[in-house]
This record gives sequence, structure tokens and C-alpha cells, in this order.
Amino acid sequence: MTIYIGNLSFQAEQEHLVDLFNEYGEVKTCSLPLDRETGRKRGFAFVEMVNDADEQKAIDDLQDVEWMGRMIRVSKATPRERSGGPRGGGGGGGYRD
Repeated sequence: MTIYIGNLSFQAEQEHLVDLFNEYGEVKTCSLPLDRETGRKRGFAFVEMVNDADEQKAIDDLQDVEWMGRMIRVSKATPRERSGGPRGGGGGGGYRD
């Protein structure tokens, strides 16, 4: 399971998040996505922990907590929808009498 952390301060760095979540258990991965055009942080992050029980405890304890001056939102991350999807063939056209 991966944790989504939203409404992050733009001053938050990966080390800050790892320190925060290490209070609940060992952090496996942490990422702070950047805007492709500006290179700036997007205000959210993803943290994956080694133990699912530790992840759930972190979600429960940190939901709507003020951290670095912002009320953070912490929840189980949901898989991203794939854009596009299957493309149906148009067909049709053709001459009719």
C-alpha cells in the first residue's frame, strides 16, 4: 500500500517526509512529484512503508494534522486511471444505395 499526502507545504523536502513517517516505521520509498513544465513541487507526495500496519497507523494519526504550517491530508493512495483507454474503431462511411 502507498500513502498519499496532500496539501503539503512547498518547503517540504523528501528528508522531512521520511523523518515524519519514520516515527511510524521504516519508510521504503518517498517521492515528491514535480511539475513537468516549471520543475516546482506539486504540493503532494507518496510514501510507501515496509509494513502495512505501520502505514495504516500513520494514516490514522496524521490525517488533518498541521505540519509545516499546512493541514495535510493523508490517505491510502488510489491507482491512477490510465488516460485514453481502448480506442474503438470507427468504421462506417462507405457508399449506400
